Formats: sequence, structure tokens, C-alpha cells
Amino acid sequence: MISPVSQLPAQPTAARDDLRITDGEFRRVMGHLPTGVAVVAALVDGTPVGMAINSITSVSLDPPLIAICIDNKSSTWPHIRKTGAFSVSILPAHDEHAPRRFSGPSENRFVGVGWHGHETGPVLDESVAWIDCTVHQEHSAGDHTIVVARALDLGTAEDGHALLFFRGQYGHFIPATRTS
Repeated sequence: MISPVSQLPAQPTAARDDLRITDGEFRRVMGHLPTGVAVVAALVDGTPVGMAINSITSVSLDPPLIAICIDNKSSTWPHIRKTGAFSVSILPAHDEHAPRRFSGPSENRFVGVGWHGHETGPVLDESVAWIDCTVHQEHSAGDHTIVVARALDLGTAEDGHALLFFRGQYGHFIPATRTS
């Protein structure tokens, strides 16, 4: 049986400040885990609003839930949050410019980008997969907010590979060759 968080035993704390993990070291170590790259977007007063993320995971099959992690300093998320729904566009391997565009000045993010409307927000035309979501729960977690969202609809492109972020660089997955 899994105990609720409130009933877990107390966690040890570092007794000395010099044992603290630095932000840089934490990023370097976590950078060894490849992550997918996506754009989260919504229509706010008829205008597309979106942001790049690389922290997304499936949470549950029944009900279908995903989680995304949003920096608490984000100026974009409050606008998306107020709609209560958003789309997720999984970016294609060939488009490493999209996450930079969707991390830059918010007024330029959709300029020159093909997209089409979905139930919960704009989906980028070149996405290799997409998910329409509604906000289910939010949890405070340090300097980020974990957003749990319910998938309403989803789909994939016929072909394509997702963009990955690994050790500070963008790239794509190359399957290991099987030996018999």
C-alpha cells in the first residue's frame, strides 16, 4: 500500500551547507537523461499563446493523465492556465528552432509558424504528435509547478521522429542495432 505524502517518514536533511547540490551540478547530472521537447499552447482571447517545455510525462492510463512542469517565473503559463485547457505539440526532430522561438519574447512566438486550431488550443502543423488537455491538478514543487492534465484527445503524424534535449543540445533518437 502506498502511503499518502503526509504519512511518509521525515527525510534526512544536509547538516552542512557545503553538502548542498549546486544548481549547475544538478542540471549537469539531470542533463544525462534525454527528454522530449514540446510546445504547450492555448487560445487566449482568440490569440495563440504558447511556451516550450521539456518536462512532460505520462502519469496514468485510467484516466489518461500527463504531467508537465512549469517554471514559477513563467509569464506565459498564467495566461494559458486561465483558459483551463491547453494543447501539447510534440516537436519534430528537424525543428530545433521551435523551442528557442517558444522560449523567446512572447509576442513573436507564432509569427511565421503554421498551426491549426484544436479543441483546447493551437497545434503546430509539423508536430509529430499532439494532445488536447484540461488542467486536472497543480502541485507546488520548489521553483516549478507540476501541472497534471487530463488528455481529451490525441494523435500522431504518419511519420516523424521527436526532437530530444540531451546534455544541453537538441537531437534525435537513433535506435540501437540488434545483434542476434
